[in-house]
Amino acid sequence: MNTSAEKGVAVIETALETMPANPGVYRMLDEKGEALYVGKARSLKRRVTSYTQIGRLPERLRRMVSETVAMEIVTTHTEAEALLLEANLIKRLKPRFNIILRDDKSYPWLMMTEDHPYPQITKHRGAQGRKGSYWGPFASAWAVNQTVTAMQRVFLLRSCADTVFSARTRPCLLFQIKRCSAPCVGRINTEDYSRLVGQAKAFLAGKSGTVQKELAAEMEQAAEALEFERAAAVRDRIRGLTFVQGSGVVNPASLTDADVIAGWQTAGQTCVQVFFVRGGRNNGNRAFFPTHAKPEEAPEVLSAFIAQFYDDKPPPPLLLVNQDLPEQDLIAEALSLKASRKVEISLPQRGEKRAVVLHAETNAREALERRLAETAGQAKLLEGVAKLFCLPGTPERIEVYDNSHIMGTNPYGVMVVSGPEGFIKAAYRKFGIRGPIAPGDDFAMMREVLQRRFTRAMKEQAEGATAADWPDLLLIDGGAGQLSAARDVLADLGVQDVKLIAIAKGPDRDAGREWLHTDGMVPFQLPPRDPVLYFLQRLRDEAHRFAITTHRAGRSKAIRQSELDEIQGIGAARKRALLNHFGSARGVKMAGLTDLEAAPGISRETARRVYAHFHPGVRMESVS
Repeated sequence: MNTSAEKGVAVIETALETMPANPGVYRMLDEKGEALYVGKARSLKRRVTSYTQIGRLPERLRRMVSETVAMEIVTTHTEAEALLLEANLIKRLKPRFNIILRDDKSYPWLMMTEDHPYPQITKHRGAQGRKGSYWGPFASAWAVNQTVTAMQRVFLLRSCADTVFSARTRPCLLFQIKRCSAPCVGRINTEDYSRLVGQAKAFLAGKSGTVQKELAAEMEQAAEALEFERAAAVRDRIRGLTFVQGSGVVNPASLTDADVIAGWQTAGQTCVQVFFVRGGRNNGNRAFFPTHAKPEEAPEVLSAFIAQFYDDKPPPPLLLVNQDLPEQDLIAEALSLKASRKVEISLPQRGEKRAVVLHAETNAREALERRLAETAGQAKLLEGVAKLFCLPGTPERIEVYDNSHIMGTNPYGVMVVSGPEGFIKAAYRKFGIRGPIAPGDDFAMMREVLQRRFTRAMKEQAEGATAADWPDLLLIDGGAGQLSAARDVLADLGVQDVKLIAIAKGPDRDAGREWLHTDGMVPFQLPPRDPVLYFLQRLRDEAHRFAITTHRAGRSKAIRQSELDEIQGIGAARKRALLNHFGSARGVKMAGLTDLEAAPGISRETARRVYAHFHPGVRMESVS
């Protein structure tokens, strides 16, 4: 046993002296206090004791024990509660030795408002704070938009915002193409619209058969009354409903509310494909690629994935999987505890449910094959870059820098990062230029960005940060001037082991004729169809895209700000009230004290504060 492993075992044995045998969660911490591993146990003492038997552990866990300098535990009442807490901590702390689901995106939902006489149906993201009914989640914005369109076509519900609804004086285009009943201008009364809302809710709850019978009866009634135009309109709605209900492998008739989860593993990587089925309809699917050590088997990865996936979203009553999961009953118990109702996990063996699982499994396999093919292509391109610029090895981390501003205003610098698996968007960084810098001085902007980036990198390296945070190659958008500015910054900081490359368009600004500048080589061009040139262009263009979007966001924020933001005690609500009443910040500035006091939502004290801000030389006692 080496010295570091002995120290780690000693830390664990010390923790065991006071560790209870209760269910709970344990955390192994490194010297910086960051979590190395989070685990759960039915008996904490028994589970953690296994880490002291270092000879029986695989190499990965031996390394983890060697880095452990402290332990923390949290006891729970049951093992199911421990599983939920473990999933939450793993997702939040992202320990290096755990299987980690990287899923930072919010999922869209379908919302029907309930705070308006004529409910609106629309897409919704984020906290479900508005009063209404919600259905979801959907795998993508495209999937929920398709459903909104289908609901308009079948149930003629409005999708416009309340402000648009209240301002309309004549029907919009959606009424003309028979996708809205135009309640905004009285083309339908509240009672009839409520009936449409009820039918829509029944359909979304999986009761499409009941809705179809109601529509068929309504069509026959209209025909018998010789109201053929109304009968034709209902017939079109029935056709739309039939189209939406189209079943098959993608829309399984035997499933109402379920998630179909299939994992596929190749070459030490795993893809998990999730299909969301709600109300008997497929709400779309999404592929995930959990981070894990190569020895982890697919069932273990799938178990960890499921526990973390439902940490921030409600599980449906049924999960269909393609693997026998370790601790499957425990995971189902934990999800049932979270959902406050029974959640079942099933591995179907035959029938339509089995076909749905196999369909998801095929999608997982194909998605992983595409990812591996892209990774292999990326590896070849990185080898080409290493050969072209005489690098000692294939670059693991490439950082690309660019600036964006308009005549020197709202200047921003950005850094994008690429590696063996493509762009690493979590590592992108924005730099608001602090200056002082002359307007439009791109060289000075580049110097500031690089100084801030590498000053911080050197500090982190001195504190023991991982080598992955240090670039192998820097790509600068520009020519010899930008290269010289970057070289001077790195030289001042003592950075010598990073390759610098500048990529500049020629005088004609044509893509494909870029000039490449680097130390030790005469500036040169690559053949227009060279794959490495395409790769470098893609890196440069991604940095340019990110710089422009960052600048635009900063400029929009600056535009939204006004002199009202400088007045103490004027928050967002009062600022909105003033702007709505006076039309602009200038209108507020020109208003008299009496006018300010008369503004809705503005107290006398607030009005006097606003007036005093814009008229600093006026004594308030003299103002009537």
